[in-house]
Amino acid sequence: MMGTMGKMAALVAEPGEDAFRKLFRFYRQSRPGTADLGEVIDFTQASPARDSGHKVFRSPLSVSLVTEQDAYRAGLQPVNKWKAYGLEGYPGFIFIPNPFLPGYQRHWVKQCLKLYSRKPNVCNLDKHMVAEETRDLWGQSQELLRNKDVNKKRPRSLLEKLRWVTLGYHYNWDNKTYSADHHTPFPPDLAYLSKQVAAACGFQDFQAEAGILNYYRLDSTLGIHVDRSELDHTKPLLSFSFGQSAIFLLGGLKRDEVPTAMFMHSGDIMVMSGFSRLLNHAVPRVLPNFDGTSLPRCLEVSLPDAFPTGSVVEPCSVEDWQVCANYLRTARVNMTVRQVLATGQDWEDKETKTTSESSCHLDDKNNEAKRPRMSLTVEHLGKPNT
Repeated sequence: MMGTMGKMAALVAEPGEDAFRKLFRFYRQSRPGTADLGEVIDFTQASPARDSGHKVFRSPLSVSLVTEQDAYRAGLQPVNKWKAYGLEGYPGFIFIPNPFLPGYQRHWVKQCLKLYSRKPNVCNLDKHMVAEETRDLWGQSQELLRNKDVNKKRPRSLLEKLRWVTLGYHYNWDNKTYSADHHTPFPPDLAYLSKQVAAACGFQDFQAEAGILNYYRLDSTLGIHVDRSELDHTKPLLSFSFGQSAIFLLGGLKRDEVPTAMFMHSGDIMVMSGFSRLLNHAVPRVLPNFDGTSLPRCLEVSLPDAFPTGSVVEPCSVEDWQVCANYLRTARVNMTVRQVLATGQDWEDKETKTTSESSCHLDDKNNEAKRPRMSLTVEHLGKPNT
């Protein structure tokens, strides 16, 4: 049987196709459960010895910068229990396999679908529908999703047509800028979660100012792009994944460099900083759950009845989770968070402008509301977008 590298080598390049695009196309056409995915790193099974071919190593974390209580308030395990990995050749890239406490992913899934999708936040459906129609996507979709039968064809709910939502400073896809007058309050619970994760990775002064949520169907992809929107590239991009798994490609500064492929599973967090902050990246494939069950096992655990004092996590009712679970059976949600302005900078200093050399495009076969091509973040913020 031809191995993964042999199959990739045998893939006929399209005219003008670079190394990144060729690998993107290979994984977009890949078949789960075959040798096609043999070269994809799975950090849930990673060890420096086992993955020496990929040069995986344990990445140190700043345990003292996040107290156990602060981690609990965000729904996270104590930082000293996290596993974090880096890849040689990608300084500043950190991969943290699911550090969430059992059940706590449910809060963040519910927020992405029920709360963050509401107005005044901006979404891809706004250009295709009147304001009243997109004010409460959850309210208009919950009955359809609660009674969803995956074996029957039916009209898709508005939530299933959702492709992206922006939070905080809203990126203008047309003129490639952020601006002070295109801003809504950033969700305080997501800001708190992001602050703890950034601090654990050594970025104690990180301020969550903009977010992009990407909503993937099983046939969605996220195009090759680089994120250059912010003025201060010393601040990291944070990426949080929930639901079905996906393949993430991390490349180099140029697209003729062959990227490294890795799985992103539910609960996994990626951090792109330093050198890795401006690398090409993409998502060529979303994959059905590896366990053969409709949802990853980590999502089968319910939230506890009581939360720590000061917790930003809220209860998730059985009815609400039924809607979320039915949605995630054929979907994946990704949150990316970034700091827009440099520390101490204000809008009078300069307006942030993107010079992204590639655009990111969240695409699927039946997407009625595609967003323009842009730059992602660790899945990201792009014109569509880490």
